[in-house]
Amino acid sequence: MTFLELNLIEPILQALQEEGYTNPTPIQEQAIPPVLNGEDLLGCAQTGTGKTAAFSLPLIQRLHQAGPAQPAKAIRALILTPTRELALQIGESIEAYGRHTKLKHTVIFGGVGQVPQVEKIQRGVDILVATPGRLLDLMNQGLLSLKFIQTFILDEADRMLDMGFIHDVRKVIDKIPTDRQTLLFSATMPQEIQKLSSSILRDPVYVEVTPVSSTAEKIEQKVYFVDKMEKRALLKHLLKEGGISRALVFSRTKHGADRIAKDLSRAGISAQSIHGDKAQSTRVKALTQFKNNELQALVATDIAARGIDVDDLTHVINVDLPNEPETYVHRIGRTGRAGAEGLALSFCDDTELPYLRDIERLTKQTIPVEKDHPFQAKLEKLPIAGGRATDKVRSGGGNSGGSQRRGPRTGGGQGNRQPAQAQGSSQGGGGNRDRRSSGGNRSGRR
Repeated sequence: MTFLELNLIEPILQALQEEGYTNPTPIQEQAIPPVLNGEDLLGCAQTGTGKTAAFSLPLIQRLHQAGPAQPAKAIRALILTPTRELALQIGESIEAYGRHTKLKHTVIFGGVGQVPQVEKIQRGVDILVATPGRLLDLMNQGLLSLKFIQTFILDEADRMLDMGFIHDVRKVIDKIPTDRQTLLFSATMPQEIQKLSSSILRDPVYVEVTPVSSTAEKIEQKVYFVDKMEKRALLKHLLKEGGISRALVFSRTKHGADRIAKDLSRAGISAQSIHGDKAQSTRVKALTQFKNNELQALVATDIAARGIDVDDLTHVINVDLPNEPETYVHRIGRTGRAGAEGLALSFCDDTELPYLRDIERLTKQTIPVEKDHPFQAKLEKLPIAGGRATDKVRSGGGNSGGSQRRGPRTGGGQGNRQPAQAQGSSQGGGGNRDRRSSGGNRSGRR
């Protein structure tokens, strides 16, 4: 299918052509028609699936076809998202896709001065992209009104829940008209999000793309068993000797991210860190440098990295394994996007073995052990439930390792580029039922 077959208008098709996009992703193929028809939608989708275009393209078309706002300068669409980075990237997408329309938009978030944001709102915007805190702050000051909202989009609802924003989200929902179109996207559907969706959606179309565990199948993965005290030395070795031109590096803590970035810089490796304690201007500058290939390494915590979408990123390095296996899949999904090759390297010390086992259970893969490095830790085989052996890390040299069975991979490039999604795990679309076609995923009413 092409975008032309989705009945998109010429100004949008022209913008997509200029961006180099010709074929919709599965979620775009399934979501765009019902959203164009004004229906509510519940999307179970990770970042990397193309969901930003799935909601922004039909939104732009509906607003463009409706003509100027009535009353003038009224905000007609609200996109609520959990992080500043994701809000900015959604704003960039709307700018690109709507460049041949007369629609206006702006992005508001905390951590920076509010005056420029308020001035742009007062000049009139059709689409407002916002994080909950700054939005409620400006509403409480009487600086913006949501009473003319026609379309409400809640993105990454489960992340809103994880970050403690659900109460703020409900406050916002109470201030927008009940007669509206609502789209809700979430990577997972915990009970709290199910309750929220049932309370705000009316007879929604349900769209689901490939579950999180399958994302890892597309990306080559390796695990390095290493003593905790040797992790930064191993990272410097890989960045200097491993032929890695650019890597997104994950640390579990803010302090750890800063320490890693400083250590790399002292070693002559261009690096910056981003996390929640950094000023927004500093984070944006670091991300821009990374995108422009001015940094070899961007060291991030999970929340700061949410929404980072960098073209042609070849390597993700987990200096610390996350304690939630889903987070691992979100992390490595930053690479290997849109059919490109990607490599995820993870460091594992003896305290992180339970995390590694959880990751392998979720992804149904045994991650190959890379032994050819100077910081290899000794391993002692230990039996675990199910009869499979795992590895206990002992500091020091040695070359005994775990299983080398490689999980299934899908490789090769796609014939055409697809609109990138602003945020988390890259996914494909095979294997589920679709109510409209024999394609890869499942949609319908729930």
